[in-house]
Amino acid sequence: MKNLLIIAMILAAAAIMCTGCTGQSDQTNVSGEDEKFRTVTDSRGEEVRVPADIERVVTISDGLVEGVMTVLGEEDKIVGVGSSCIQRNFNYTYPTTTDESYEYKDGMNPVTYLNKDWIMNITRVGESGSAINYETLAGLNPDVVIIRVGSCTMRSMDDEGVQKSIRTIESLRIPVVVLKAHPCFDEPDLTTISDEIEIIGSVFGKEEEASELADYLESLVDMVYERTKDIPESEKPTVLIFGASPKSRQSGGAGNVKGTDTIESYFIEEIVHAKNAYQEEGNSVIVSAEQVLAINPDVIVLGTSSGYHPPEELYSAPYYQDLQEISAVKNRKVSSFPWEPCNCAKRLEYPIDIMVIAKAAYPGLFEDIDLEDWLIDFYMNVYVVDQATAKELLSAQWMEWCVDKCIACG
Repeated sequence: MKNLLIIAMILAAAAIMCTGCTGQSDQTNVSGEDEKFRTVTDSRGEEVRVPADIERVVTISDGLVEGVMTVLGEEDKIVGVGSSCIQRNFNYTYPTTTDESYEYKDGMNPVTYLNKDWIMNITRVGESGSAINYETLAGLNPDVVIIRVGSCTMRSMDDEGVQKSIRTIESLRIPVVVLKAHPCFDEPDLTTISDEIEIIGSVFGKEEEASELADYLESLVDMVYERTKDIPESEKPTVLIFGASPKSRQSGGAGNVKGTDTIESYFIEEIVHAKNAYQEEGNSVIVSAEQVLAINPDVIVLGTSSGYHPPEELYSAPYYQDLQEISAVKNRKVSSFPWEPCNCAKRLEYPIDIMVIAKAAYPGLFEDIDLEDWLIDFYMNVYVVDQATAKELLSAQWMEWCVDKCIACG
């Protein structure tokens, strides 16, 4: 009987040991499985499980996602895009009152220029004004799809078509990381761009590098804010963001303007501490020459609007001779944003827009900053390129006006 009891105890101990071994094995398997994936919380607050070793990515964005991936060294994983604007270069010509005309060739988004050897040739799954081709997207076998809502291809989270597109891609059992660009929010806030950058970093396990990028961009904005925050209200110049769009002229206007509810107005009033000359709401509101003359801004900044528009166009194009009495034109206080195709939402270059406004509005406060040198430093620091490549990026965004004929650059 004693022997039977001993045998029973041995068998029980063995069973316990085996159970322990089995439990440890299961835990090891779970842990090993977990190591193959990471969880990313996107702008929706959704926890998205993505492979730890991502090899194939489809982006639906106009350059922000692709730009961050380029900075992080992950750009070669892009196998499909959802924007036509990062797959082409642009060319524009405009006339003058003399026989001379001005030509602008090979304008590109910086991410296009840096990846031009391959990005123009990869598969496009959608673009502004057309639906996503789900069959084409699925055929690319992506490990993850990164969508920036607020871009020109997917403009709003309130759009049922956008919601349907996200659900359809998810139904294909493809992880979908959704970013909400600043147009998705009621109030402009540049921290949302930093949030997007950091989410992209978490997709690739490069949170630290992404945070450094976001912090650098914010530091440039903070510098402008600190220099201008104490400007008295009575000394603030009026700044008009003007789109010299041929489509606006075809519609009977002189161009279009950015109202107080746009991010450009936020740049002017909350960061640069000047005044938006157009004190009504609206994005790309068509205005007549008479309205622009009545507004009579101290400073005009020309934005991308159905084409690129340098300061010289406002000075010398025949169709703008009726605007020559505007204060900003007479005093040669017209500047231009860099070339920003498909500019539905700001991208990594947003500090350039802020610096252009700041230099134009307060040349004395920013006298120590040469815009050409500042731009070259910006490209070198953001994209980690050499000086020669930085100068090429300046040219790709058609910012030579600040090198040769910059009235407001100091």
